[in-house]
Amino acid sequence: MSTQPEWRKSSRSNQGGNCVEVATNVPGSALIRDSKLGEASPVLSAVPATFSAFLAAAKDGQFDR
Repeated sequence: MSTQPEWRKSSRSNQGGNCVEVATNVPGSALIRDSKLGEASPVLSAVPATFSAFLAAAKDGQFDR
């Protein structure tokens, strides 16, 4: 039996729906998609540790210009 992704948006996303959604309930994967496209969106899959490292770097400002 496969686990269906439970998509969620950031609490900081705007009400217009233009944001990224993530699903972390699928074992061994962190899934990312574009909320504007919904079910039609391509899905990026990352190893949870890699996704966590990316989020930590973003929060730390490592990608700020």
